[in-house]
Amino acid sequence: MSRWDGKSRGSVLGYKIFLFSFRILGLKGAYLILWFVTYYYFLFAAEPRRHIMAFYQKALGFERGFAKKLTRKNFYVFGQTLLDRTAFLLGKDKQFTHSFSNEEVLKGMVADGKGGILISAHLGNWETAGNLLKHRVTSNINVVMIDAEVQKIKQYLDSTTGGSRFNIIPIREDMSHAVKIYQALKKNEFVAIHGDRFVEGSKTIELDFLGRKAHFPYGPFVVASKYNSPVTFVFAVKEGKFHYALSATVPIKDKCTPEEIASKYVGELERMVKKHPEQWFNYFDYYQHAG
Repeated sequence: MSRWDGKSRGSVLGYKIFLFSFRILGLKGAYLILWFVTYYYFLFAAEPRRHIMAFYQKALGFERGFAKKLTRKNFYVFGQTLLDRTAFLLGKDKQFTHSFSNEEVLKGMVADGKGGILISAHLGNWETAGNLLKHRVTSNINVVMIDAEVQKIKQYLDSTTGGSRFNIIPIREDMSHAVKIYQALKKNEFVAIHGDRFVEGSKTIELDFLGRKAHFPYGPFVVASKYNSPVTFVFAVKEGKFHYALSATVPIKDKCTPEEIASKYVGELERMVKKHPEQWFNYFDYYQHAG
């Protein structure tokens, strides 16, 4: 896959194995099985392995041997985040701890009464971040996303875990999602959206990212610019087996263009990728078609 197509990868059988091992062995036991499962993917998932290794070597300048080791760790940590997500959905999250840098930023956004736009990335575990925010900051979180998941997997997870704990705002061609975003912000709710992936054919913006040109989706930054709500960049990265570190940037409250917001976002994304390269979960050619 040279470009993300909007669909999650995996199979129903794979998710069944994850859930079965989790329920029988607990999270620690499931982690053990996961080591072998992700090693299989590391050996045989040639295309994702090739793309993430190329990213480590070309974008971050790592030598091949280290990039290979980091790729193996990346696959394993990604699997852990999926199991952690399941633990939260099943209410088995008591063993997790977390720290929160700039939590007062989000609480201040709630107090201002204008809602808030949270822009994140496929780095770390965004869904776990949302679960923690619901407990600590606000219970009203809306996630804007392309509803293109494999339906059998989505149905299986919904039936076994109860599904997502967030209100999903699916992106539609009729632009109905814009109305739902406006309504959520008017009710002083958070609207979360990813800023690091786009589907082929959608409008993009080209920016310098880790020393090379890359395309980013234009839509999230148009949303951030359009509404009279503060904008912040949020991340949740795994630090240790059962600990997550959440962070939020100082909110952008002044009127900015989509390009200005995108530039600020990419700067923060660069900082996070350099700090946590093993948690960069984009398995395609990130620099394809860029100038």
